[in-house]
Amino acid sequence: MSNWQIPPSVELPQEFLKIVQDYTPESNGSVVAQILWHRGVRDVVTLGTFLDEKAYQSKTPFDFGQEMNFAVKRLEKALNKGEKVTIWGDFDADGVTATSVLWEGLGQFFPPYQQLDYYIPDRQKESHGLNSPGIEKLARQGTSLIVTCDTGSTNIAEIDYANSLGIDIIITDHHTLPDERPEVIALINPRYFVETHPFYHLSGVAVAYKLVEAMYITLPDIPRKPLENLLDLVAIGLIADLVKLTGECRYLAQKGIQKLQNTQRLGVKKLLDLCNKTGDRPLDISFGIGPRINAVSRIYGDARFCVELLTSEDEKRCHELAEQAELANIRRQEIQRDIIKQVQKKLERIDLSTTNVIILDDPQWMAGILGLVAGQIAQEYQRPTILLSTSEPPFAKGSARSIREIDLYQLVSSQSHLLHRFGGHPLAAGLSLTIENLPLFIEGINQQLRRTGIDLTSLSSEIEVDAVVTVSQLGKSLFRELKLLEPCGMGNPTPKLLIQNCYFQNLWHKNLEDFKGKKIAYPRTTF
Repeated sequence: MSNWQIPPSVELPQEFLKIVQDYTPESNGSVVAQILWHRGVRDVVTLGTFLDEKAYQSKTPFDFGQEMNFAVKRLEKALNKGEKVTIWGDFDADGVTATSVLWEGLGQFFPPYQQLDYYIPDRQKESHGLNSPGIEKLARQGTSLIVTCDTGSTNIAEIDYANSLGIDIIITDHHTLPDERPEVIALINPRYFVETHPFYHLSGVAVAYKLVEAMYITLPDIPRKPLENLLDLVAIGLIADLVKLTGECRYLAQKGIQKLQNTQRLGVKKLLDLCNKTGDRPLDISFGIGPRINAVSRIYGDARFCVELLTSEDEKRCHELAEQAELANIRRQEIQRDIIKQVQKKLERIDLSTTNVIILDDPQWMAGILGLVAGQIAQEYQRPTILLSTSEPPFAKGSARSIREIDLYQLVSSQSHLLHRFGGHPLAAGLSLTIENLPLFIEGINQQLRRTGIDLTSLSSEIEVDAVVTVSQLGKSLFRELKLLEPCGMGNPTPKLLIQNCYFQNLWHKNLEDFKGKKIAYPRTTF
């Protein structure tokens, strides 16, 4: 039986309510005002900057301190000496957009393909992060400076190897910091700020944007294109990644969505056409553009063409690449559905009353899809879930997803002595370990969660509601009022509305067709 957690109705200060009402001419604003109050937005200054990005004072990239100064100085040196600079990116949506931001942004200073290039590891062959064979290849091609994005903070051995080959490294990243600063020219990572700092939750693409912004400020006479042209890419990466959309993140996402509505990027426009979206809402990214970019590396391994898709001005080429991304996404959906069925069958043979963490493996599973499946299983069964592919002995590799209140990163880190590689966030992680270590890993991580004293049963029975509404309130005015909360994400979730004493009648599926004519089941209902 679900336990509905309904927030109490609060008598709000008139000044607070009046500000909200100024943005909700079609309604009294009471629903969204109560939601914001319960989410901790309780003073008029914070409220003003939350509702209107024009009231927010964006932070300078030089708030990153000496690390940003070191990076800009080294890039200026490379520019003046004609050195070859290579961007080292990542293959997910945040990494691809970050690579695209640096490619287009630094491309205003360094001639593309002559003095500037980019490298994205193959998901199936190389995995995340810097790797020595890739670094060696870049050294042979004449690279003397690597600028990473969305990766690199903990690749200590690979950084040392690059240094031994005479390659300098600037890291832009947002993942967990190592215990000691690596031997790099600059380490631009918001994780060295306190959690309340506006930069703390920046994703990889936003950190990359800040580096480009610093170059624009330092060398203002060189760029030919406005810095703001990059903001649609920033919004795509921010919203597609699991970061908290507060502070500078929210500001950049708001500005970026405005840019996305009128984007001139041919590849992005084609992606929006293929998923029947307009780009005016965050959901157009999280359920449209983002999954299509992510699907490319999951299915093909190599995601390099995604940068071309997002930055090219060749219409024919952009259309070809967008359709490749669309086909990859359709294939990804098919594989995902198949693996979910297999996982559910395996779970039927497990006593979940004695299982704190779901950990399953299979030699037939495609590792690139497992994060998506783990996310669905974690939510459905309300347990942290780790799914591993054992298709490449001696290693099992895959993904982990968590549920609220359980820090997955800390949980998996507790078993680091058994792991080959590991990285991620409190809610999502990737990992690999030897197959022979699997039994010890399963036992150890379940014991670790038991030690925390968290009651999974109580967590699964609680449903937090943001507002109680009636059926008669469901309409355009309420929709537009709730739209003030967007962009939603971690730290500002999509609101949950409770309609009491109401049930569904006549639930059915309407078949729609995708662009290949394939049927898609779409649920419909009446109250």
